[in-house]
Amino acid sequence: MDRFLTFLECTAEKRLTRRKQLKAYQKEQKHSILREIWSWVDALIFAIFWVILINQYLFQLFVIPSPSMVSTLNVGDRVIVNKDSYGIELYPAGKKVLTDTRSVQRDEIITFYNPEYDSKGPVFDVLSQIVYMGTLTLVNIDKTDDGQPAERLYVKRAVGMPGDIIRFDNGNVLIAPSGETEFMTEEEFREHNGLAQGPHRSVDQSYYPALEAAAALTAYQEAGIGREAPVSLYKEYSSLENSGYNYVFDRYEYEKARTGTLSSFNPSDLSLRSTHKRYENGIYVPSGYVLPLGDNRDNSRDGRYFGAVPETDVNGRVVGRFWPLNRISSLTDNQ
Repeated sequence: MDRFLTFLECTAEKRLTRRKQLKAYQKEQKHSILREIWSWVDALIFAIFWVILINQYLFQLFVIPSPSMVSTLNVGDRVIVNKDSYGIELYPAGKKVLTDTRSVQRDEIITFYNPEYDSKGPVFDVLSQIVYMGTLTLVNIDKTDDGQPAERLYVKRAVGMPGDIIRFDNGNVLIAPSGETEFMTEEEFREHNGLAQGPHRSVDQSYYPALEAAAALTAYQEAGIGREAPVSLYKEYSSLENSGYNYVFDRYEYEKARTGTLSSFNPSDLSLRSTHKRYENGIYVPSGYVLPLGDNRDNSRDGRYFGAVPETDVNGRVVGRFWPLNRISSLTDNQ
């Protein structure tokens, strides 16, 4: 009996010891796996932290979302933006410091905060920028109502400088530099000052009479005298279908023609006359502002529509393209 009890005692002790060792081993393995996972998470957090810091204060990566800069920059091109060219931005879309000696120069390709952006609140704005920068532009949680990525930042060329007056005539740019009263075409101005030849037109001037006719017909309808519109306007407008440019819509020239026609019906309407005069006079660039325009002049939502932007809203200068690989290049030569 004693032998049997001794056997049971030894057997139980061995089993308990083995079970205890097995639990200790499993616990150690579990801790090792958790430690391994945490080490990877820690490294990832550290890497993202530094990526965000570099993107915020030194260089930011940016994906070209629209054709407004074609062919200088095509849709999908990925570029490097120098973030300290015009001062240090303390946080995304926040206050800038050290700006006294850092101002935008004419013809530089810049990124700036979209004046027409529909903000979802300061917290979301900052968070979306952090996610965008932390994922190297791969993830953009900022979407429009139709699910498309929202354009929080625009990339354009700094064409108008403080003191300049910029006019637009049938899509062409006319410039009166600061201190000058005479206007010259942008082509002449660029050649005279040795500037880049990136900006270009793709629409022939023959498109504009039809566009102006469409605007005038709209004015007749708004004034309630559509039946009195000259037949020549309908004839000119119909030529748009055969022009090959029926997909183009120059809102600036359209509104200039529409308001001009309306004000001719009622010259005593000072509001209409003032609105039309702004289109005729062009855009004056005040001190501390720049007027950004897209190189693809016939397909660009730019300063023609939202006006000059303050330099404090300019967050960087585009200095190079790193994707696609066959288009890697410095972009300072285009400025």
